[in-house]
Amino acid sequence: MVVPRATMLGAIVAKTLFRRKWSPSSSSVLWFSSVPRTKAPLEMAERDGELRVFVVAGEVSGDSIASRVMASLKLLSPFPVRFAGVGGAKMSSEGMQSLFPIEDISVMGIWELLPHLYRIRVRLKETVEAAALFEPHVVLTVDSKGFSFRFLKQLRARYNQQKSHWPVHFHYVAPSFWAWKGGEARLRGLAEIVDHLLCILPNEDKICKLNGVPATFVGHPVLEDVLELNLRNNHIVPDWRAEGNAEDFRNKHVIPSGATIVSLLPGSRVQEVTRMLPIFANTLELLKETFPQMMTVIHVAPNKHVENFIADAVHRWPVPSVLIPGGMTQLRYDAFSASRVALCTSGTVAVELQLARLPCVVAYRANILTEWYIKYKAKIRHISLPNILLDSAIIPEALFRFCTPGNLAMLLM
Repeated sequence: MVVPRATMLGAIVAKTLFRRKWSPSSSSVLWFSSVPRTKAPLEMAERDGELRVFVVAGEVSGDSIASRVMASLKLLSPFPVRFAGVGGAKMSSEGMQSLFPIEDISVMGIWELLPHLYRIRVRLKETVEAAALFEPHVVLTVDSKGFSFRFLKQLRARYNQQKSHWPVHFHYVAPSFWAWKGGEARLRGLAEIVDHLLCILPNEDKICKLNGVPATFVGHPVLEDVLELNLRNNHIVPDWRAEGNAEDFRNKHVIPSGATIVSLLPGSRVQEVTRMLPIFANTLELLKETFPQMMTVIHVAPNKHVENFIADAVHRWPVPSVLIPGGMTQLRYDAFSASRVALCTSGTVAVELQLARLPCVVAYRANILTEWYIKYKAKIRHISLPNILLDSAIIPEALFRFCTPGNLAMLLM
């Protein structure tokens, strides 16, 4: 069966972008009153004979999400669609040439950000300039709230200064306001720069609306991966479960039948991979005597810095390993199906592993100052999304100073 690139969630988002009328939220009336109102994207597209969309995604996951929206826009728009912005390989495949490599702004943390501030400021200025020259009808930012919100603020200030019609601003993936002390209070300022939030978790949209930010719940993108996977394989699955082909994976990679396979997912940003992969290697060193036929499958994010680091690291790896490239859903879930357990850095992957029904341990370390900030400001007990949603530690977590090879080996056992 051929699965269309533009599927459910992308179509929902695209239709939200095509709403005919836009008006300011109650909390931003003063801001909007100083300049002409935003015009509906389709009105401007009809006038110009094309729909111009400026898209910014600063992470590998955002690149995947944005590419689906782009595919859906091309499918549903009554006008030709032209894209510009910042993104990765998947957005490029949908017809957008990125202003610069996505890795240039893919940085997570607080103190981890400091060495990269100058480069990010230069890239931010370039992005604002390019957006203004492109004259988009719609601006869509995806996740990466630090870069995205600064970009939207500076772009809107420019339009405000020129006293001209500005494009509609969408942001996909609401900031995790529910995780931080004072998070809801900070939502209220978003209405000045974001016309509509596209939320991926239940009840986020309601809280956003209560704080003056128009929002729509569109569902989690990982569920769309599962839907596509099962349709492609002609699987009729009664519940949300991702089924890969374990036998096919073992045969393709010539894995002995008695081998114990551990999936390793060290992250998508080079800062977290360089911090977590050595911890994972030392963990396997502790386990290999207990499991003499242990093998690892290392999932490599499509980030050139990550790819280079992992390619070098496996030369000193304690057990045999298979590297598989990121961004390939079928291969990813085939590897999950062939694995006995997974060890992952905290992130979206925890949801994927639950959908694959693969037991896992979630690990996380950061700069000591970043860890201190998280402990002081966070108001939730867990870090992985399945635990947060269920408010229960269904997945073992080894965080901060407890993230040691000894603890990880014990939890994996």
